[in-house]
Amino acid sequence: MTDLLRTPLHALHLELGGKMVGFAGYDMPVQFRAGIMAEHSHTREKAGLFDVSHMGQVVISGGDWDALATAFETLVPMDVLGLKEGRQRYGLFTDKNGGITDDLMFANRGDHLFVVVNAACKDQDIAHMKSVLEPALDVAPVTDRALLALQGPAAETVLSELAPEAAQMTFMDVKTLMLDGAECWVSRSGYTGEDGYEISVPSEHAASLARRLLDHDDVLPIGLGARDSLRLEAGLCLYGHDIDTTTLPAEASLTWAIQKARRQGGAREGGFPGAEAVLSQMQDGPARKRVGLRPEGRAPMREGIELFAEDAGGEPVGTITSGGFGPTVGGPVAMGYVPADKAEPGTVLFGELRGKRLPVTVSAMPFVAANFKR
Repeated sequence: MTDLLRTPLHALHLELGGKMVGFAGYDMPVQFRAGIMAEHSHTREKAGLFDVSHMGQVVISGGDWDALATAFETLVPMDVLGLKEGRQRYGLFTDKNGGITDDLMFANRGDHLFVVVNAACKDQDIAHMKSVLEPALDVAPVTDRALLALQGPAAETVLSELAPEAAQMTFMDVKTLMLDGAECWVSRSGYTGEDGYEISVPSEHAASLARRLLDHDDVLPIGLGARDSLRLEAGLCLYGHDIDTTTLPAEASLTWAIQKARRQGGAREGGFPGAEAVLSQMQDGPARKRVGLRPEGRAPMREGIELFAEDAGGEPVGTITSGGFGPTVGGPVAMGYVPADKAEPGTVLFGELRGKRLPVTVSAMPFVAANFKR
């Protein structure tokens, strides 16, 4: 077994009582002393600080914006060319069959493209970008920076005390801000459904900046456990669970991320891996869809539980891909894939839990309304 990697905040996690687990090759805190439920609620009510330094940060440079964007559009079905400087977008890498190989964030930083990819996929993503974009462009993994996420309704107030300009940013804005003496790349974004910021900070300043943020009465350290329950309530996908190479964007209910310019009839239709499959499924409709699910009662239904159309007999019609207890919702929530004709909110299915079939109602997502600053 290989040794787990450590983020620049590892010592601080131990000092704060973090319960450490292996995640995507890193030793990461699943919770701190407050516990998952309290950490979840604190993020929804005030502000939580997350270490997401295990994610992959990448700078793509070597051309003007048109050259960078045009090249990157050969990898993703998103409108990169139309992204304004100082703005960020959610994106997807697809393979030749239209399957999703990762989801990511990418930002227009003027003279370069800044990309953040998932920890478990970063090596393959970087290799993929290098194989397609180099040598015309330079694909450089950022290895000397940590990544923090400050999430929750108090995030603006907290960060503005260090840099007043943070308050002027709106959802998906990206700026360079001086925070606690460090030059940080800050986006107003996150993966909790709450307002907040993601902060790329030089590794040597990461612990001091984290301490400075945690000094605020409204900020608690938050682990992976609450990160998962927060994103689930927000209806957000976790790569490798809710989306993977077997899912296309339309099945995953992610076509909102594919802008008009890249769709059928758009100015730059197609031109990305698996475009034919992706666009035809968008046109014709998928056979199955990712949906929200509300199990009846208090018992959570977790990943892998099969879904049936009837309370007895028959073959499974779908599967839960993420599930757990939603502290803000006050009950179990889940998401999974069901046939398109059973994807309408209000449809009742049955999940098999410990040998018994219990009702599960298809639900609109998100389970908790997003709180972004538009």
